[in-house]
Amino acid sequence: MNRSGLPLCLLSVVFSLFWTPSAGLKTLHLGSCVITANLQGIRNGFSEIRDSVQARDEIIDIRILKKTQSLKDTKPADQCCLLRHILRLYLDRVFKNYQTPDHHILRKISRLANSFLTIKKDLRLCLQPQAAVVKALGELDIVLRWMEEIV
Repeated sequence: MNRSGLPLCLLSVVFSLFWTPSAGLKTLHLGSCVITANLQGIRNGFSEIRDSVQARDEIIDIRILKKTQSLKDTKPADQCCLLRHILRLYLDRVFKNYQTPDHHILRKISRLANSFLTIKKDLRLCLQPQAAVVKALGELDIVLRWMEEIV
């Protein structure tokens, strides 16, 4: 089934960005961050619910990410920060808000969330808060230019 959606695409990309068939407990080198995660366990947990979750996705005409290449092109120095933001998106928005009457799926999602929390605690902060605000405001022209180009 060719279903899509931001959360599902990002979750798949996170897994496939660092996953290899022999992966289990794996050390990830993300710029200045080095973390260890059981990616095989996370992938297995997601695989058990993937079809069910994708079957509920009604937004079939939008695909946020087609391949992991866009994430692989991230500079090593930025990978830690990128993963931290992706994990935060899942923890703060996706896992908390996913609703289904299926308790099996909810338990699997809870396990995924716990795995993401374990990974996230090992990631350093990307920038100091004030530096991040200044950086974001200073680069607002890039966002505006992108918005103008999509019209």
